Amino acid sequence: MIDHSNARLADLLDRRADGHEPAPDTVLAALFEGGVFVPVTDTGSVMFLPDDEQPPTLLGFTDAALGAQLLPTAAGMVHCDAARLKDILEKTGVAVLGVRSGNGQAIFPEQVLRDWSAYGPGAEMELDWSTDPVAVALRDALVRRVREFPAVRSVWVSQVRWPASGEEHLMLHVAVDEDLPSTSADRLMQILLGEEMELGPRHPKVGMLALNTTTHADTIAHLDRQGLDTVRHDVESGQVQVISREYDDPSAAPAHGTASLPRTRRRWFGRS
Repeated sequence: MIDHSNARLADLLDRRADGHEPAPDTVLAALFEGGVFVPVTDTGSVMFLPDDEQPPTLLGFTDAALGAQLLPTAAGMVHCDAARLKDILEKTGVAVLGVRSGNGQAIFPEQVLRDWSAYGPGAEMELDWSTDPVAVALRDALVRRVREFPAVRSVWVSQVRWPASGEEHLMLHVAVDEDLPSTSADRLMQILLGEEMELGPRHPKVGMLALNTTTHADTIAHLDRQGLDTVRHDVESGQVQVISREYDDPSAAPAHGTASLPRTRRRWFGRS
């Protein structure tokens, strides 16, 4: 059983109670990244409120102990990650998700949850190798900065496309040896997009999805088979390994119509 709380989501909801309103996308990202604890009956069925005759409301708590305290009629609390939340949405026709933290709460309408499950982190996506100058710059910047983050083990750089919407942008999948949500992955992204490069309106958007090396081992193994630009960090030796099709085919040209490199840097053509 997962017994740690979704600390990031709890902090955001608690701050709302203090009058500090976080961006809706930030709250949704924390929800889908760290999950919530959902109350269940003694038969293992998900509990809904108010009753079966009205559109159901799914309850979620940022901490299992908090859920047991606030809803003592529940037989237990089950942790739901993004995949399980999506499954509940699809199979039960949930109208509203109400999430409670120690001092705050948030209400998410059905359509918002469905849109986020379709397009947000954890949604079905197609990944491909990218020769976009921004993707190359991200790979090179990772080589320079990844040693600063001992919890980061591997990063994959890709062009991502969501089939449901056709939307495309660049994505970093970051494998970490720490609980999610990952402070190391968040800080790494801040450095890449704040100190290493400046993206303009003509550059593609860049997203990030953190993966736990144990919990998401299958996803990590799948990423390793995709032929994506990969930066691997061996903490014990301090070595950084770079894997790229560019080294197999140095003549690979930037993707057609892409914007210029956001900041000029010496390109990395080897392994350290």
